[in-house]
Amino acid sequence: MRTLISESEVREGVQRLASEITATYGDGPLTIVGVLTGSVVLLADMIRLLTMPLRVGVVQASSYRGATSRGPLVINSDLMPDIAQHDVVIVDDIFDTGNTLAELIELMQKLGPTSVRTAVLLRKTGQQEVAIKPDFVAFEIPNEFVVGYGLDYRDEYRNLPYVGALDPEDLRS
Repeated sequence: MRTLISESEVREGVQRLASEITATYGDGPLTIVGVLTGSVVLLADMIRLLTMPLRVGVVQASSYRGATSRGPLVINSDLMPDIAQHDVVIVDDIFDTGNTLAELIELMQKLGPTSVRTAVLLRKTGQQEVAIKPDFVAFEIPNEFVVGYGLDYRDEYRNLPYVGALDPEDLRS
């Protein structure tokens, strides 16, 4: 594995995200909804940098079965607060194909929020399958399998304080 984004670069990127969100929403109240499990590290670090009144919830959305194969998206929104008449920012670790965020936006818009925007740590180039784009992006990355700072491979590596790119031989089937 090689380091793609160092710990200090990640910290700067999260600060940029928080600054952009603050510039967009000012002092107004905001509801942050983190996408489990990958966004947990980003969510914790980012909300500590936001100064407006915040409500925080999570939604579980997973389309991966096993290591790298994708299946249908399963969404569990039981831990999400009521978002009707609230500005919402969905926070996710990575924008790859975009399918997860597209479905989450669609789900949330049905719940009557004032607005729905998205923030991601990473946007992978060349993989997008949907028309939407994240509103707030810390880093654009090449099409590589990445881990760390919440991202995993077989539920490992989430605890790394940086983003690393796994070598092909690291990806066991």
